[in-house]
Amino acid sequence: MKKLGILVAVIALVGVGVYTQRGPILGAVMARGIVAQMNLNAMADLEDGLHLALCGAGGPMPAPKASGPCVAIVAGDQFYMVDAGTDGVRNLGRMNYPVGQLDGVFVTHFHSDHIDGLGETATLRWAAGANTSPLPVYGPTGVERVVNGFNETYAQDFVYRHEHHGDTVAPTSGAGMVAFPFALPEVGVLHTVVDKDGLKVEALQVEHDPVRPAVGYRFSYKGRSVLVTGDTDKFDNITHFAQGVDILVHEALAPNLVNMMNEGARKIGNPIMQKITYDILDYHASPVEAAETARDAGVGHLLYYHIVPPMVLPGQDVLFLDGAQDIFPDYTIGQDGVRFSLPAGSDEIIKRHAGL
Repeated sequence: MKKLGILVAVIALVGVGVYTQRGPILGAVMARGIVAQMNLNAMADLEDGLHLALCGAGGPMPAPKASGPCVAIVAGDQFYMVDAGTDGVRNLGRMNYPVGQLDGVFVTHFHSDHIDGLGETATLRWAAGANTSPLPVYGPTGVERVVNGFNETYAQDFVYRHEHHGDTVAPTSGAGMVAFPFALPEVGVLHTVVDKDGLKVEALQVEHDPVRPAVGYRFSYKGRSVLVTGDTDKFDNITHFAQGVDILVHEALAPNLVNMMNEGARKIGNPIMQKITYDILDYHASPVEAAETARDAGVGHLLYYHIVPPMVLPGQDVLFLDGAQDIFPDYTIGQDGVRFSLPAGSDEIIKRHAGL
């Protein structure tokens, strides 16, 4: 008993000592952690190939694990984003992707949830990499108006940051964005947007009426391929150009769940939400339709993103899919932080991370 009492006393004294010194101890741990964190670069660990990361798996509705639409693509040492939804660029930081090395953003269309993070993306890329040229933003005709608007909105911020940090962090020549518009491709036609160092990025028309222009992007690098649809209804043009791609990143809205929301809005007398949940049904593909496209195109894997409505309940995936899993079983329901690798010279599809 005496030994036990002595042990308890020693533990208590140690506990008191740790508690009274918790500030210095925590400070030392944080100092080491900060150094380690600042030295992390997820891209440095990637083998040569085509790599995909969901920096935003959701749509315009808030969701616990699905930020605004954002897809990161790495090919060799090239680094791009498709769309810049809310919190997407911050998720890249959480995943240890070096935002200062971002080579450009491809915009699918001009709905707010796909462009609202452009200003922050350009600013973080500028300051994190001391970039001396603006962020390239590629998109169909109209992207120049979006870019000009953001540049005007951030014009005073450009001045403040340069005056505060100087050229070491914020050289004036690197502030903001520059637009690279292209005409909406005809159905059946791919438009080459970027062709550099083995990476080809091609735009294709998708169907999101009355939103027009709207495009998806096909990425090809050393025999590997990814197609990102952006927002779209089921569309034969996607099936055509998705033939044989390794990963099809396809948006999906679950009509059965949205209809539940519509009925709920009706019951509580919310005509605005009732109208919205009725209107959005006619210009988004369902999980079943996305699965049919994946099956008919013979893709390697289907990654659902732009998930509507948000996934908030355990087991909701069964309701969301509504039988899509039987049509195309090689799928992943996206959430922020999901990552895949497609090594060059291989047919492997490697899932690196299931989420943040």
